[in-house]
Amino acid sequence: MLRELFGERPREWQGAHLETVQAIERFIRLMNEKGDGESREAAICRKVVIWSEGLLRSLDELEQSLYAAKRFAQRLTKPTVDEMSPDERLDYYRHVYFDKNAYIRLFAILDKLGVLLNDRLGLQADRIKSRFSFFTVLRGMREHTAHAVLAEALLEGKDRHQEALTRLRRRRNMEIHHMNAELQDDLLHSLQSDASSARLENIQENMNDLEEGWQMVSRTLLLSFLYLLKLEGAGTSS
Repeated sequence: MLRELFGERPREWQGAHLETVQAIERFIRLMNEKGDGESREAAICRKVVIWSEGLLRSLDELEQSLYAAKRFAQRLTKPTVDEMSPDERLDYYRHVYFDKNAYIRLFAILDKLGVLLNDRLGLQADRIKSRFSFFTVLRGMREHTAHAVLAEALLEGKDRHQEALTRLRRRRNMEIHHMNAELQDDLLHSLQSDASSARLENIQENMNDLEEGWQMVSRTLLLSFLYLLKLEGAGTSS
């Protein structure tokens, strides 16, 4: 959808990301089959379908936001907002919008996955905290020996991207709890003794972190849904 902003054709999933989408779709089909009927288990399966479809849509929206953030970033040539032309300034604010949407959505996807895993694996993280994160679920899974294989695989991915995830979480928390992302540069600008030379954050580094986060989320979803399919006896068949 967002590629139309740049006169491009819609995205087609490829490679590992296609595997992720296909795994989620297989799980949705399986839960739809098991959700046929009036039993309590059928009702639970229909709820799981809704959760899984939401994750699939969110994955699509995350990828599109990341793509748009990168494309608008490529149009930026000036190191400060003051030096930008009106058109470039608009591109900067468009970049900020999609960048912000991506890193907020990234952690939202992980937390939604945490809800699904907590439910399907019986981890009962909600008994410890009414509002829990994916990382809370991951810690609980580590202590649940029945799911140790999945836990170790997900922890390996988390640890591999830990530095990028930490910076992304810091940006997300700043946006949600303190100030808008575009105002952070204004604050830095105002604190500079020579305000005219105040520079933007390193946008390329931010995009590198976001790319790492995207790869981690996609891989985490793939491993999780393949595991759920295996638990349901579906294996890797299509």
